[in-house]
Amino acid sequence: MTINGDLLAFPYPFADGDAYRYSNNAIPLNPPIAIELTESYLEEINLRRELLTNHPERCYHSMPHTMDAQWEVLDLILHQLASSYPENYQLVINDNHWIFTNHLTGENHSFDFGDQATMDIEPLDFVGRHVQEDLILMMQRDGDLFLDAGQLCFPANWSLYFDAGMSFKEIHTPIPGFKSESLDERILQFLMRIEAGSPWWRKNWSLMAGERLDTSLETFAEWGQARKKVTKANAGELANLRVEVQKLFRLPKSNGILFTIHTHMLPLGTFIQHTPWLKQFSAILKELPEFIAEYKGISLYRHAVLEYLEEELKKR
Repeated sequence: MTINGDLLAFPYPFADGDAYRYSNNAIPLNPPIAIELTESYLEEINLRRELLTNHPERCYHSMPHTMDAQWEVLDLILHQLASSYPENYQLVINDNHWIFTNHLTGENHSFDFGDQATMDIEPLDFVGRHVQEDLILMMQRDGDLFLDAGQLCFPANWSLYFDAGMSFKEIHTPIPGFKSESLDERILQFLMRIEAGSPWWRKNWSLMAGERLDTSLETFAEWGQARKKVTKANAGELANLRVEVQKLFRLPKSNGILFTIHTHMLPLGTFIQHTPWLKQFSAILKELPEFIAEYKGISLYRHAVLEYLEEELKKR
């Protein structure tokens, strides 16, 4: 089957092989662009802003010492929006006075760069309302990285409110095998070595019951029950492959690291239209260790999905 349409744009997360394990799968980012626009831009921007309005306590966090780094993030992303998508964004700079136009939302904003008094909200919060990516700011000090600011509207079963202020290792403690296999230390050292001007990127995947983007810990009662509803008959529609494209940028002045996280969702029934993906994902899901399936929230319906995939394989 020819790969096209939604499949062509989908960031397929698996390398060669029929097994998956946690690893540092980051590779150099080229071109070094932190953001990406998709056809669901306006839908996701509207949802992001609605969540920020109704649930600011769990969608945005910052510490006072991150302000300089926040301006760096704004500088980086607004320049990239204007240069990468000039038909959609415009940035005019006169000395310290900036005028940013978002033609997709019909908005025009002006402010003095570096002067918080000229903005209604903080720089990280402002720029995050114009991109589909979640933005996480890790600040480096005392030989470690700390989650000191972030705008997180589309988390995959975690909480910015809970993790705020934690170190890298503390945040990743729940991931099975991370500490025992010293993967947390190896990845931390890798992150600490990232240089300004040399960004990296990686993909992370999970299987979701439903197509909800906001799967925060705080809202688990609203979306977690869908895991019990997946059957062989409805797995193609109800189960979605969720892929996060995570990009890592060192900020040259503050020395912080910006993580941009773009979440992509694709129904399993669409995803498996490409037969090689169907074969590989079926093998990966079958071989996946139970501790990884449990952590990714797949255990309750893995058997139903495997039955569905096996049935589809018989048709090819």
